[in-house]
Order: sequence, then structure tokens, then C-alpha cells
Amino acid sequence: MKISGRGPTVRALLAALFAIALFAAVPAHADAPVTLGGGSGIVVNGDTLCTLTAIGKDNRGSLVGFTSAHCGGPGAVVAAEGAENAGVVGTMVAGNDTLDYAVIQFDPQKVRPVSEVNGFRIDGLGPDPRFGQVACKLGRTTGYSCGVTWGPGEQPGTIVNQVCGQPGDSGAPVTVDNHLVGMIHGAFSQDLPTCVIKFIPLHTPAVTMSINTQLADIVAKNRPGSGFVPVA
Repeated sequence: MKISGRGPTVRALLAALFAIALFAAVPAHADAPVTLGGGSGIVVNGDTLCTLTAIGKDNRGSLVGFTSAHCGGPGAVVAAEGAENAGVVGTMVAGNDTLDYAVIQFDPQKVRPVSEVNGFRIDGLGPDPRFGQVACKLGRTTGYSCGVTWGPGEQPGTIVNQVCGQPGDSGAPVTVDNHLVGMIHGAFSQDLPTCVIKFIPLHTPAVTMSINTQLADIVAKNRPGSGFVPVA
């Protein structure tokens, strides 16, 4: 007695099982790299929110970036804010508490470096700003703000700018004419609010760490980050 359709049904079942086994044997695609640039939010050691100053290559060909040293020290791990499920994308490998910088070495397989974040662009490095020059910053907490430069700060390697900053903005890039000149260190005074009141900048100025002073220290100590060039 012939059972109609038995052969094709068995063959279809075997083909389906083979396809399932083949699919299971194929490794899953790696997660897409996270996008990071100057002004991106980062998470240090899983609980500290800060801002990435800039990202690019050093003279060793490593993908590196910077933020404030008070965000974490050498050995601290870094994730991208909003993409924490991607896991650790970089590690802090050097720092200086006095000049308040930390060097982050990124995994180039996990990070896509960019020169522009939310319309804020870094075209390269610039000299320390002079009195009256307008500086701008992008922080993960307070976003974009600009203000005049008042001049050098009280501590060596610092500059005072009328830009806005709050916790989480530490490390935020400060630019003049789209050229990186520093990173946010902290508020100049606690006597005034730390951010803009409506449209009138009646807030305390921010203390900016000079990126040129920081990079000179890195070069003098032959640390990772020497010869830093921001991504184009």
C-alpha cells in the first residue's frame, strides 16, 4: 500500500532540521561599534557619568580619548552612555590629578570615532584662547553653551570661560572656532548658579583645563596619547 506524500514530508523535515543545525553553528554577528566623539556621554566604572573631550589617534597608532581625571584613574573601565549593553569600550591608561586629565585607550573594534556630535564639531587643536574670544562647550548634562573667555585661571594650566557646566559635564570639550582648546574642570565659584538663567548668562564661569598644557605633560612623560590628533 502506498502512503501518498510520505517521501516529500520526510525530506522536508530533514531539510528543516539541517537548516536549524546550520544556523545554530553560524556565530552571531558582533554588535555594531558605538559612536563616540567630543561631547559624548561616557560611564566610568559603571556608575560615574562624565563627558568625552575628544577622540583620535596618538603617535603609536592607538585610538585614544580624554576626560577629567576626577572621573576615574588608570585601570578604570569606560562604557558609552546610552549603549551600556555594548559593554566596556575603553580603559583609562594614564592620568594627572593636578592637570585633571585622564587618557582613555579605546577598542577600535567597538568604537566608531567621529569629529561631530549633535552639531558640535572639532576640527583640530587650537591655541589657548585670549581675553574676549568666544568659547563653546558640549557636555552630556547641560549640552551646548558659549561665552567669552576671561583669561587664565588661578591655577597653572587653567582658563576661565563664561560657559555653563554641571556635574556630568566634567571633561566636556571647549572649543574656539571649532578647534579644541580645553576641557571642563569645574565651576569658578559656588556663589552663582552653575548654568544659564533663561537667556541671560548670570552663572558662574567655568574653569577649563588647557588641552595644550595637558598634551605637553603627556608628551614629556611619554604617555599614551602623545602626539594626539583628533579624528578628522
